[in-house]
Amino acid sequence: MAGQESDAVTALEKLAAELSSRGFDPVLTTAGGRPASVVSNPGAPALSENILADGEWFQWPWADRIGPVAELGAVADTIARVLATRA
Repeated sequence: MAGQESDAVTALEKLAAELSSRGFDPVLTTAGGRPASVVSNPGAPALSENILADGEWFQWPWADRIGPVAELGAVADTIARVLATRA
């Protein structure tokens, strides 16, 4: 279990760096006993979401998969679309 949690944290750290470079505000947490990244849109703080990882997949909190950890850019694109403000 510790190895899987370590893989999840590593994946979330990489995703956080990618989302940060796109102007989002990710915060890593272990609240609730499971590693997660709380990602916010600083231009609209109400737009935020928890992102989970299991070492192989990134997931929404309701357990739908966002994408594999190997496809970091595509996962970041999806999260950015969900948290984007519309003009």
